[in-house]
Amino acid sequence: RTFRSYLPRSHRTYSCIHCRAHLARHEELISKSFQGSHGRAYLFNSVVNVGCGPAEQRLLLTGLHSVADIFCQSCKTTLGWKYEQAFESSQKYKEGKFIIEMSHMVKENGWD
Repeated sequence: RTFRSYLPRSHRTYSCIHCRAHLARHEELISKSFQGSHGRAYLFNSVVNVGCGPAEQRLLLTGLHSVADIFCQSCKTTLGWKYEQAFESSQKYKEGKFIIEMSHMVKENGWD
C-alpha cells in the first residue's frame, strides 16, 4: 500500500485497524482519557494520513466545540475528529488537536 506518510519502524506507532495506515507516533499522545462518539478515545498532538471534513459546532461532554471529522486517507473510515475551536477558556488546549477512537487503532512496532 502507498501511504502519504510512513512513520519510522523504530518508533512505537498507532495505525488504522482497518488498513494499517500509520496514524500517529506514541510521542504525539497527549491523553488516553477521552470519550469518542463510540467509546474510549485518545487525544493526539498531531496525526498523519488523515483527511479532514468540514467543521461544525457540536455539544460534547466538555461543552460546545467546533470540530471536523477526520478519516483515514487510505480506507476512508471515520476515525474521530479534530478540535478546530473551543468556546470555553478551560478547553482551549484542545484546539488543533486530534481525537482518534480506540476501536479504529492498533498499536505497532515494539510495544512489548
